[in-house]
Amino acid sequence: MNSLIKLEIARSLRNRKFLFFSVLYPSILFLIIAGQADGDARIDGTALTLPTYMMVSMASFGALTAVLMGNSERIAKERESGWVRQLRLTTLPGRGYVFAKTASAAVVSLPSIVVVFVVAAVVKQVRLDAWQWLALTGAIWAGSLVFAALGVAIGYLASGDAVRPITMIVYFGLSLLGGLWMPSTTFPQWLQDIAKWLPTHAYAALGQAIEQSQAPHAKDITILVVFFALFAGGAAWLYRKDTLKA
Repeated sequence: MNSLIKLEIARSLRNRKFLFFSVLYPSILFLIIAGQADGDARIDGTALTLPTYMMVSMASFGALTAVLMGNSERIAKERESGWVRQLRLTTLPGRGYVFAKTASAAVVSLPSIVVVFVVAAVVKQVRLDAWQWLALTGAIWAGSLVFAALGVAIGYLASGDAVRPITMIVYFGLSLLGGLWMPSTTFPQWLQDIAKWLPTHAYAALGQAIEQSQAPHAKDITILVVFFALFAGGAAWLYRKDTLKA
């Protein structure tokens, strides 16, 4: 299994297009959105300025890109090419394959988080305590596992031709409605009520609480745990179903 993890990591690092969208693209969006923002104006409902608010949002967006886009498309294509079928002939257990995909995606997601933090600190002078930087990195990195499980589920649900449009709809829908591209407080009230129950909203809220030196809300943690259970359970069921077809 360790060999497969190393292979998956090497494949991801060689994919320049994937690295651009997962590592550099979130930082570019951060500069576009927060580049000219007033460093003193506060976001409604928080004590955060736009740069500090968007720093967490874009770091979360980058991790989401790495684990969701990378897993779903690669798994769907490997199923159609017969690579997954060949792996089933080895001693590698099914959970090992899924774990390798998740682990490799998590490794690639870490640089996307760190790069956004560095850009925010250098360009927009975002300043936090050392424990906050460490806690933010850990919370966003760990929270990305929720979407890694979703990526595995989509990869086993969709065919090679359909996986990209399905993934893009889910990806942009969760990012936009979850408040990763703009504060959800700017939405109409009915849309805010929906956004509060999305995993991406809860995901970003973890980091925003840490930035304000607060403990993450139990509701946000519960939402992420429930969605992780749903996504992981769905991925496991779809994997078993795919195995029976092989």
